[in-house]
Amino acid sequence: MKGMVNIMKLSFTKMHGCGNDYVYINGEEYNITNKKDLAIRLSDRHFGIGGDGIIFINPSTRADFEMEMYNADGSRAEMCGNGIRSVAKYVYDKKMTSKKELKIESAGSIKTTWLTTENDKVKAVKVNMGSPIFKPEHIPVLFDQTKVAIQEELIEADGKKYRFTAVSMGNPHAVIQVDDPMEIEIDKIGPLMEHHPYFPKRINTEFIKVVDRENITMRVWERGSGETLACGTGACAVAAACILNGLTENKVTVKLLGGSLVIEWDREQDQIFMTGPAETVFEGTIEI
Repeated sequence: MKGMVNIMKLSFTKMHGCGNDYVYINGEEYNITNKKDLAIRLSDRHFGIGGDGIIFINPSTRADFEMEMYNADGSRAEMCGNGIRSVAKYVYDKKMTSKKELKIESAGSIKTTWLTTENDKVKAVKVNMGSPIFKPEHIPVLFDQTKVAIQEELIEADGKKYRFTAVSMGNPHAVIQVDDPMEIEIDKIGPLMEHHPYFPKRINTEFIKVVDRENITMRVWERGSGETLACGTGACAVAAACILNGLTENKVTVKLLGGSLVIEWDREQDQIFMTGPAETVFEGTIEI
């Protein structure tokens, strides 16, 4: 009928890992074509559900499930450490699987997860996040391409010089050591780093302080989302950068605004393992 608007009721689950919150949707149940616009709308904390983005949980021909992730600005993201833990909790708690070892695909990459349960609900998830990447062309970073790694190199933002180490954990990160992450004007410096000419695909920026050889504190500015309470891939990148630069042991606790993650770099296997919580906040439906 002319003038009618098609309205769909969309079921969702709001979840978070250390405060890094997303709206989770069973992608097998819905045929949604405007995912970018939907991510922007649902992520809005005033007029939508609120979150750092949305994540679709889809079937996969290569793994047990696929994670399809969009940032709050609608841009596609390759990987999210906090998100993938919540995906593992989602599919187990909803009886979509009985496995406690799951393979989850995201942007073509497959990660293995191990679930810790209590009263038949997932309480924590360990994830093999893969190998850290330091080669500038693979991050990518438009810096000296002859370097094996970009370690403690100078970068300028807002008239100040910082030293950054570049790491990819499937998505790009710049790790910057500062005296006190809480004193950083992250709303000013974060966007300048994100859109710096060095980073053709933009960058996630972690401002860190090494407390001791087993503990690190950090704040993070995520491309496409702004400051978030936690970033799993960022915590992995921070650990990798600190270990590479000889600042910490191979296993560290990274303390974020929303909680803590345990990160271990198995140097023999060249694999980084992340362990942390996943929580369900609430479920509901929304008209779209």
